[in-house]
Amino acid sequence: MLQTVLHIAVVLAILAGTVFSIVGVLGLIRLPDVYTRLHATGKVSVFGLLFLLIAAMLLGHAPVGKAILLIVFLVIAGPTLSHAVGAAAYQLGIPLKLVERNDLSEALPAGDDPVSNRKKSPKSDRESKGAQEKRTVT
Repeated sequence: MLQTVLHIAVVLAILAGTVFSIVGVLGLIRLPDVYTRLHATGKVSVFGLLFLLIAAMLLGHAPVGKAILLIVFLVIAGPTLSHAVGAAAYQLGIPLKLVERNDLSEALPAGDDPVSNRKKSPKSDRESKGAQEKRTVT
């Protein structure tokens, strides 16, 4: 009886891991830009691998200590890696598609403007700030 419940739990974990992995791959193929693709692969694929590790741990193919260590590493490293790649892509000026709002435009300095995909010059930044100060003073 306990063996049957264990096998059902393993099958469910394998199915869940496979579904999450397939959704991550579909997101990588279907989504329009690097930022949304990172969201699909960074979050969904981590959960897919997490469920597959749980299934291997339940079956006894992976030692419990190593499996838990891998799970902790994945949960910490996956989102961190996605964030680092996304920030690097933004600073390189890789354009965003279908932008409704860009919260990083003022908070994170970028060499290029990813929304309009044009170079920003330091002189034009200073001139626009000076023009804004003149408007607020008068």
